[in-house]
Amino acid sequence: MTANALPRLPRARVEEAVRIALAEDLGDAGDLTSAAVLPEGARACAQIVAREAGCVAGLDLVAAAFHALDPAIDVTRHASDGAAVSPGQILVDIEGAARAILSAERVALNFLGHLSGIASATQSIVTAISNHKARICCTRKTTPGLRIFEKHAVRAGGGVNHRFGLYDGILIKDNHTAIAGGIGPAIEAALAHAGHMVKIEVEVDTLDQLKQALAYPIDAVLLDNMTPDQLSQAVKTIDGRVVSEASGRVTLKTAPAIAATGVDFISVGWVTHSAPCLDFGLDYTSDD
Repeated sequence: MTANALPRLPRARVEEAVRIALAEDLGDAGDLTSAAVLPEGARACAQIVAREAGCVAGLDLVAAAFHALDPAIDVTRHASDGAAVSPGQILVDIEGAARAILSAERVALNFLGHLSGIASATQSIVTAISNHKARICCTRKTTPGLRIFEKHAVRAGGGVNHRFGLYDGILIKDNHTAIAGGIGPAIEAALAHAGHMVKIEVEVDTLDQLKQALAYPIDAVLLDNMTPDQLSQAVKTIDGRVVSEASGRVTLKTAPAIAATGVDFISVGWVTHSAPCLDFGLDYTSDD
């Protein structure tokens, strides 16, 4: 789990994602419509405009999509990731080769709409618990190949990131515990395996399991599918010794009551796997 600073996305990852998306859309033959309808040297000016209110994310991918087809296209941003947008607001001005602009349009808007939808969904639940200390964090329930971008969008919306993959932290879940022969044996094995820089979190479903886990030098507990009353008791039992994280069926309606129990983090899967797309359009204007 990290602080909510919002660094730029790695350029290499942005360019790779855009390359794959454009290859999927253009195939081997390219944009047949633009090649047939538009003169080769035609130029155009366009604007990306918000159709609804929300929080923006994915502008690096937008610029990269147009520049991948023509580095000479001029892309001017009027907002940054994490900014609030309103209907009719102009986010980006684009000027250059008309064929390249039209060919990159859908890829650019797909990334922008999807990631801004995640940022907006995150922002809505962050706002819902703003009177409490708990922070909203995402999970590994992400679109294959897009995790780094979707987790970036969560941060743009005011949330924080859980682990990025299986490689950057140990999270002992119920199936690990069952196969290992119990919470104690699972934690002991993890402690013997982990390096001194690796944190260990343990998922528990009951207060009895929580007490078992707290007998070991772990870093965090994942309180799964507990009621607010159970969470309150768990927080008292933990008493600040480890980081507490609540998960399971978290919604905009249930999040405030969960946050009121005093947990440190609330993990929410739907902000990445089910957030609705935020609507943007690309409107063309006459070439200057």
